[in-house]
Amino acid sequence: MELIINGEKTVIPSNIGTVSELLQHFQLDQKVVIVEVNHDILEKRNHQETHLSDGDRVEIVHFVGGG
Repeated sequence: MELIINGEKTVIPSNIGTVSELLQHFQLDQKVVIVEVNHDILEKRNHQETHLSDGDRVEIVHFVGGG
């Protein structure tokens, strides 16, 4: 499947079907993230039930600490 993730076309494995699985794939599932799919910001509780389709636009923002 091909998604546009943070503005870049990205091919992901076909076994990834939900936002939750996408975050696991990129090892972001244990981090605090904000996810937007097709211009809709998702609540964390909806990550497991939000299915992805070919061509979806996904924005993932995670926080990095520092000083």
